[in-house]
Amino acid sequence: MRVVFDRGPDVAAEDTALVRCCLEGRPEGMRLLIERFQGDVFGLCYRLLHHRQDAEDVAQEVFVRVFRSLHRWDDARPLKPWIMGITVNRCRTMMAQRMRRPEYVDYLQDKPARDERDDSNELQAELRLAIAQLRPDYRTVFVLFHEQNEPYDVIAATVERPVGTIKTWLHRARLEVLDCLKRRGMVADDSAELPARQPADE
Repeated sequence: MRVVFDRGPDVAAEDTALVRCCLEGRPEGMRLLIERFQGDVFGLCYRLLHHRQDAEDVAQEVFVRVFRSLHRWDDARPLKPWIMGITVNRCRTMMAQRMRRPEYVDYLQDKPARDERDDSNELQAELRLAIAQLRPDYRTVFVLFHEQNEPYDVIAATVERPVGTIKTWLHRARLEVLDCLKRRGMVADDSAELPARQPADE
């Protein structure tokens, strides 16, 4: 199901011009496309995979696939959700491959060991672990909404699902994360559900 939403004429024209430049084989077009989207692509890869090297590898593969597939991009759709959709698909493939090897948690190893208890760091680590245990589609929309700060319509276009489905997945993901934190003793059993971030444009 195609998700339709408005984009400003400036953004639409910029997308079209950038893609045309890439399709013409102009190096500056490819450089600009990578510079424009590499932060979002790598950020999503890292938040979904929780491993820097895997995230870097997948991000590189994403741009290879983007450039191979640009001739199939529908210029009636925004460019960013299309690229992020490719990113989500490549991350899903990597997650499926990793089912056969140990899960990496290098974000727990980025900081030196501390003897004293740091409750904020401990809660952050537990939250990351809870998110990592979500099923892939729930994890994807949770990360896109709460960590990438994407609005519902962009997420819907990225994963090619209706906005209503995105809201349902987010609600279920929050409940699962909260339940995991409760079982780990990080929040009280009578705590309210995790607050929902409202996009700035809603």
